[in-house]
Amino acid sequence: MHHGAYVVDLLGLKFNLGNVLMITVASVIVFLIAVLSTRRLAMKPTGMQNFMEWVMDFVKNIIKSTMDWKDGGRFHALGITIIMYIFVSNMLGLPFSVVIDGNLWWKSPTADPAITLTLATLVVGLSHYYGVKLKGTREYGKEFLRPFWFMFPIKIIEEFANTLTLGLRLYGNIYAGEILLGLLASGLATGVGGHLAAFIPMLAWQGFSIFVGAIQAFIFTMLTMVYLSHKVSHDH
Repeated sequence: MHHGAYVVDLLGLKFNLGNVLMITVASVIVFLIAVLSTRRLAMKPTGMQNFMEWVMDFVKNIIKSTMDWKDGGRFHALGITIIMYIFVSNMLGLPFSVVIDGNLWWKSPTADPAITLTLATLVVGLSHYYGVKLKGTREYGKEFLRPFWFMFPIKIIEEFANTLTLGLRLYGNIYAGEILLGLLASGLATGVGGHLAAFIPMLAWQGFSIFVGAIQAFIFTMLTMVYLSHKVSHDH
């Protein structure tokens, strides 16, 4: 269960090529889904277009549940991208993993804390950017002093806590699922008894992992919109 990672140095920075590969694969899959779903638009949607419109409506309802559509409509494309990317990323490591020379190459990219915490940092950073952009630096800065000025240190800690919990929640759920699948798969390789004991639980856990992956994609998108609403909505 303890696999290495193929890491290269570039300009003083270390890059995990397994992570780079899986990030690229997830991005390409999401891009292809978007292209195939919208290449032949029709007034009466069918097939992939129907699926994409359902995703758009689903994300729109998430946004409207957290903020006014006038404020949140600009984040519609962002929400669609996040929920699709994270769901696809969560699913990639479920069917199998690929280990070459002791290095793990194929897995769910969201099973790595470096990736989930990077996504969380981007989301929180984006919330600050839009807060300043839509409210102005002065007015936005006052939000950290409300309702009392001595709340400022607590609100700074809250920003770091939001980043950690957003990233680690996603990582913990996906990584734990892959660990258990790996343990069940190792049971399949221990003979006839291991096959019988592990096959049914593995199928059941595969199904449950798909559910968990979908829920985690929803939670991440929902919390993204919650954080954005706290920064851009004037009633917060």
